[in-house]
Amino acid sequence: MKRMPGVLAVGALGLTLTLSACGSSGDSGGGDGGSAAADAKIGVILPDTESSVRWESADRPALEAAFKKAGVDYEIQNAQGDSSQMAKIADSMITSGVTVLAIVNLDNASGAAIEEKAKNQGIATIDYDRLTLGGSASYYVSYDNEKVGELQGQGLEDCLGADTKANIAYLNGSPDDSNATSFSKGAHKVLDANSNYEVVAEQAVPGWDNTQATKIFEQMYTENDGKIDGVLAANDGLGGSAISILQKNGVAGKVPVTGQDATVQGLQDILAGTQCMTVYKSATQEAGALADLAIGLAQGEKPKADGSVKDTEGNRDVPAVLLDPVSVTKENVKAVIDDGGATAADVCKGFEKECEEAGIS
Repeated sequence: MKRMPGVLAVGALGLTLTLSACGSSGDSGGGDGGSAAADAKIGVILPDTESSVRWESADRPALEAAFKKAGVDYEIQNAQGDSSQMAKIADSMITSGVTVLAIVNLDNASGAAIEEKAKNQGIATIDYDRLTLGGSASYYVSYDNEKVGELQGQGLEDCLGADTKANIAYLNGSPDDSNATSFSKGAHKVLDANSNYEVVAEQAVPGWDNTQATKIFEQMYTENDGKIDGVLAANDGLGGSAISILQKNGVAGKVPVTGQDATVQGLQDILAGTQCMTVYKSATQEAGALADLAIGLAQGEKPKADGSVKDTEGNRDVPAVLLDPVSVTKENVKAVIDDGGATAADVCKGFEKECEEAGIS
């Protein structure tokens, strides 16, 4: 399994992935592929609908398409932010005969418990998008999350100006999400190297909750008497929370804000000038990588991963497929749409003028 490079140039994006099998199934379905694939069943548990819209709007349809193409039986469910519900879903999937189980954990402890139970039943497990610290997953499929943070940090520096004195506030992701730690680490690597910048506020947002993020950022803004010049927000949802407070105080568009996931709202905010940048992670590419790996495992293969990540709690190296994220600004929003990450109809609704200026039709 090769590392897949980000290949976004200004105004152009091409992302390709070759699956190891052809043929498929539905929310819970089956296909007409080869007998090895037909005898297998893959379960995927998505985390919620609140931390990001991507899980249902992007990942689910991309995974469904990949599994259908491969002709493998599958089931995809969403835990709706409830770790107990995720455990129940996992139990149900194990009982139903899944041979491979992929999860996006809600926290390390509950994720590790699910993986241990599956392992004891001889079921291969994969950490999808988030690494489960202390878990037992055979593989990890995600983007290079520290690089995501580096792109965010570089994006904020580009928007602020490297030679500009600036006060920076960080709205980090959930403290129980190992990815959030990597995002923050990458961003700090870039921004801490600039002596013109001072971090005046930094806080993690429990559960990536946008409502809490709004309250947290309003408190940051008040405590600093509005003297915040840039916001390192870990994803578009948190970025939108910060933007709402900046709008309330009449400075939206004057204070650069970062994001991640290239959501419709995030892309609209970029076109409107209230968000500085976002990070695009093709759900099709990530889902394809997961499908390729899961199908191989389901067919009794031992897929190779060209990378690894350190599970610091489990003190082990986890074989990993790490994809390259892509920085998106106003100049290359069109490339996300061209790649299928969003539709022009959705992004341009109410933003027709901005889309025309950006060459989006």
